[in-house]
Amino acid sequence: MTVPPAGYRCPACGDWSPATAPWRPFCSERCKLIDLGHWLAGRYKVPVREDDAEDVPAPRTDDDDDAR
Repeated sequence: MTVPPAGYRCPACGDWSPATAPWRPFCSERCKLIDLGHWLAGRYKVPVREDDAEDVPAPRTDDDDDAR
């Protein structure tokens, strides 16, 4: 039985990358920048549930600020 080499698949292109790659989890700087471009273009979004917005407390107003 052989032990698989330490590494992972690049999330951008799917190529195999060694665990010591300097751009982890990407295989190259190019894939890292492509992924960043997707985030900046709005292609990736973090899902939010409607009831999550109700759990956020209202901003506090400090009455001490008026005394200064």
